Amino acid sequence: MIPVRGFENATVAVLGLGRSGLTAARALHAGGAHVVVWDDGAKGREGGEAEGFEVRDLTREGALDGVATLVTSPGIPHLYPAPHPAIRAAWEAGVAVDNDIGLFFRSLGHDGEAPRVVCITGSNGKSTTSALLHHVLAQAGRQAHLAGNIGRGVLDLDPLGEADIVVLELSSYQTDLARSLTPDVCVFTNLSPDHLDRHGGPGGYFAAKRRLFAEGGPERAVIGVDENEGRYLANQMSEAPGDDRVIRVSLGKLSGPGWQVTARKGWLAEMRKGRQVASVDLRDIPGLPGRHNHQNACCAWAAARTLGLAPREIEAGLRSYPGLPHRSQRIAERAGVTFVNDSKATNVDAAAQALQAFKRIRWICGGLMKEGGLESLQPHFGTVAKAYVIGREAAAFAVALGPDIEAEVCTDMAVAVARAASEAEAGDVVLLAPAAASFDQYDNFEKRGEDFAACVTALDI
Repeated sequence: MIPVRGFENATVAVLGLGRSGLTAARALHAGGAHVVVWDDGAKGREGGEAEGFEVRDLTREGALDGVATLVTSPGIPHLYPAPHPAIRAAWEAGVAVDNDIGLFFRSLGHDGEAPRVVCITGSNGKSTTSALLHHVLAQAGRQAHLAGNIGRGVLDLDPLGEADIVVLELSSYQTDLARSLTPDVCVFTNLSPDHLDRHGGPGGYFAAKRRLFAEGGPERAVIGVDENEGRYLANQMSEAPGDDRVIRVSLGKLSGPGWQVTARKGWLAEMRKGRQVASVDLRDIPGLPGRHNHQNACCAWAAARTLGLAPREIEAGLRSYPGLPHRSQRIAERAGVTFVNDSKATNVDAAAQALQAFKRIRWICGGLMKEGGLESLQPHFGTVAKAYVIGREAAAFAVALGPDIEAEVCTDMAVAVARAASEAEAGDVVLLAPAAASFDQYDNFEKRGEDFAACVTALDI
């Protein structure tokens, strides 16, 4: 555990007692703070009390008297659609509001030399890019740690030294509020509409991502430039056309003298000062199928290069990467039919990428539709032989897919898997890529993916 510094003998309040909240409370206590905690749920409060923390209703008048800082969990709204009452009370009392990411950066270097920190954000691909970079570093013999929105809670890491490299996946919920951000390398994968209610619209969502770069002041920035927001951010971060502090990443062709990593038709190419310095054929790497994973590979490649790895080291790591659960994860192959779990495709952009990764698809989709509808998926229906729709509102979801795709309302996963498998032919891919949130039927996307895998295992083929 990393003890949080700067609050010795001070009272710090922790709001929300999930994984990050409890870890923050422990780390604050380890650093000498007096910690009071609160959770809106009785189970969370019982967990805090069981660990010996003072449980205090932070929404009660006067509860924040004498409190130096309020540390909130990322899932708790602090601005949109409405601030939590305890956060509103902190504003009125003049109490600073922070999160575990801010505490982590605040505490770096207090016990010796600080590690190097790579922060990865974006709408899609940040989990795969983070896990892939961590794998590449570990395979190359570096002391790498994976944390943040993936892996361990950031404050749950063991004390770190200058030989360590921390790879942090950060969501917009985390970057939006952290009061201290001092990464060495920042990665922006891409941007598509998501979490708009939490950020008050697309501008607020992008601003939360941009904050990591603008306030973080990284030594190097790896930026996907296939959307306007990425191009804008790259322009903001660079001082001249050849400024190699910014590495532009694209699935198309880039020009200019700067540092670039692209993946066109499955070939990764690294360009510096107008010359190609490395290339890799990504098409035969089983853990990285499809264009979206080729973009992830480019981002991980660029970050690894900034950390001093040679092209041959990175290529070896890419080829040995096993993939992440629920992200283009190959579950099984039966009678020539491949079953792929991409339950993490919780929005239409991620689902569109999944639909482009395979040639003939039996598509399992559905769940809680997000803002914006499904129209942007329609150009990618050419690879879909048939859709099998799940979710409590499966019929409405099937209608929203439009008339250009055959869709069968299945409602539950077992029916969808059985129907898709029975109609699939050799060479087909049965793909779970929901294009929707999971909360109508599952606790999270992981549970949905696990159900898909269990249904595939239970098939009698």
